[in-house]
Amino acid sequence: MMKSVWFYFLCFIVVTSCNNNEVRNKVEDNIQLDSTILALTVVADSIQVPWDLTWGPDNKLWFNEQNGSIYELAPETGKKRLLLKIPDVWMKRTAGLLGMAFFNGWKDSLYLFVAYTGKPAKNVVSKLVRYTYKNNQLVEPKLLLEIPGGNGHNGSRIEISDDRKLFWATGDAQDFDNAQDSTRLNGKILRLNFDGTIPEDNPIKNSFVFAWGFRNIQGLALTNNGNLFVSEHGDAIEDEINLVKPLKNYGWPVIEGMHDKPDEISYAKTHLTTEPVKSWTPTIAPSGMAFYNNDQIPEWENSLLLANLKDRSLRVLKLNNDDTSITDEQIFLQQKYGRLRDVCVSPAGDVYISTSNRDWNPYNHPAANDDRILKISKVNKAVKTPMKGIAPGSGSVMMNNGRDLYKIYCASCHQNDGGGSASTFPALKGSLLVTG
Repeated sequence: MMKSVWFYFLCFIVVTSCNNNEVRNKVEDNIQLDSTILALTVVADSIQVPWDLTWGPDNKLWFNEQNGSIYELAPETGKKRLLLKIPDVWMKRTAGLLGMAFFNGWKDSLYLFVAYTGKPAKNVVSKLVRYTYKNNQLVEPKLLLEIPGGNGHNGSRIEISDDRKLFWATGDAQDFDNAQDSTRLNGKILRLNFDGTIPEDNPIKNSFVFAWGFRNIQGLALTNNGNLFVSEHGDAIEDEINLVKPLKNYGWPVIEGMHDKPDEISYAKTHLTTEPVKSWTPTIAPSGMAFYNNDQIPEWENSLLLANLKDRSLRVLKLNNDDTSITDEQIFLQQKYGRLRDVCVSPAGDVYISTSNRDWNPYNHPAANDDRILKISKVNKAVKTPMKGIAPGSGSVMMNNGRDLYKIYCASCHQNDGGGSASTFPALKGSLLVTG
């Protein structure tokens, strides 16, 4: 009798495991490129606002949650393990555990760098902290830098260059005076040594500041040529992609996007500001960004992969040969999986994307298993009707009535139905902007 019970129990475990594996590897969508077929699968779900993805030293995908948790994830099985819960993370609106980057160049010095907001007293701060990875644990936290923070506009992506320098993208913390003041560390690209000191070859002596004039950087990516690109939220217009160079001023808050207004042109001449390599109006809310240069998906080689929140899409931005300009743009997954927060490329050339449908400004209709991490990989054949990339529109915007105007400029905060966001943006139901 006891043997029979164990037999049926083992059968149940095997069947359950197989069923879970089938669900985990289920193809949700196929994508047809010129000659490559891609499959999209869900590798993890029911996550609490995954903000950043990075590839760990254990050949697993690492992700964080905005509430302060950091996990490792085995994409093949969906098994995840909590690595760390940071106790002093302060989460509100866009504040919380944000950027993350791993450096595994030295066997005895495996570092994870994280950026997050805290509130030790009345004032909010943004912290840059280094953890050491030892015995499969994150230990020995070292505070590298602390700057003023805010309820929003904290940035705050991290990237590591080949010369072992740390780039930290900071937002203006909702203070317009910060971005143009080179003595302040908000609204900047900062460059640091791994121990938190100022590199001797920084463009401003005894300063962390590498470049300035930014509103709220949401994506950061280094190309093989060493060029640093950022994605940045505009205000009501002009979301941007900028190619960042030392000592350059990118104009905010005086200039948004291209230098195409009389006062912007005048300011640019006297302050030597730099135009973005790409801008979008209406805005798309660009977020996390990664450089793709793997022959696994040849059509995407030498491209920036850009996750978008408001536009709810993945954009592939093809670069020219010297990585200085964008030559083509293709849009994928538009309005298929909701708001997309970050993107990461594995050493094998697979692409991982995190959704952000349950954050402070939730999408109207999040799925029951949001938030999710999606995987895009090359396959031999499609099992679903393949979708294709679409080219962006001509850029012209039709605003024939209040409803069109509302969708373009208001819906991303106040929601498509005018319902607003709890305790943040008031409901506009009944307004002529929504119903007119």
